[in-house]
Amino acid sequence: MDEAKRQVIERVQSVRARYAALEPAARAAAIDALLREARSHKMWLDRPVEDALLRDLYELFKWGPTSSNSNPARIVFARTAEGKARIIPALDAGNVAKVRAAPVTAVIGYDLRFHERLPELFPLADHSSHFRDHPEAAEPYALRNSSLQGAWLIIAARAMGLDVGPMSGFDNGRLDELLFAGTSIRSNFILNLGYGDPAAVPARLPRLPFQDACTLI
Repeated sequence: MDEAKRQVIERVQSVRARYAALEPAARAAAIDALLREARSHKMWLDRPVEDALLRDLYELFKWGPTSSNSNPARIVFARTAEGKARIIPALDAGNVAKVRAAPVTAVIGYDLRFHERLPELFPLADHSSHFRDHPEAAEPYALRNSSLQGAWLIIAARAMGLDVGPMSGFDNGRLDELLFAGTSIRSNFILNLGYGDPAAVPARLPRLPFQDACTLI
């Protein structure tokens, strides 16, 4: 076994051991903050989200897995009135106030030319030629994996103490014209970020039970 492989194995084992060593209450608190008790927010405290925190957020969520390490997501963080003005014309009427009120609105997009970076990101095999030869395969692949990266962004934001409010009520084509004209980037969904107002959170809505959502085969 070469030294690089040995180090990878040791790091994986170390992470597992550190997690296993956590007290049950600490594990439960972490899971609550990320999923069980985390809530989507529409109203926000008057507390800014600094640009440095957005950079830290990216540096965390970028480690979430994607197929062939493709990393197709491209994020626009609108954190000024001028930036949000470029988004608002594409929004459904019910989402305009939400975007205006949020400290940051992130547009999660995907790059149709993501495969041009695959030789750098996935040097283990030539996957980029497949998308060059079959361009029709690029968009569903990029959409799927940018959605995955958007989910990682949500988890990372919550882990860093931020709250989130994902939205899909907007015109993708119009938003692409406003933000991504002349590029290979397309919009996927929108996500508000900040520190949510707990007083504005309604009662928790139900989720489907296992038997309605899952099948064992």
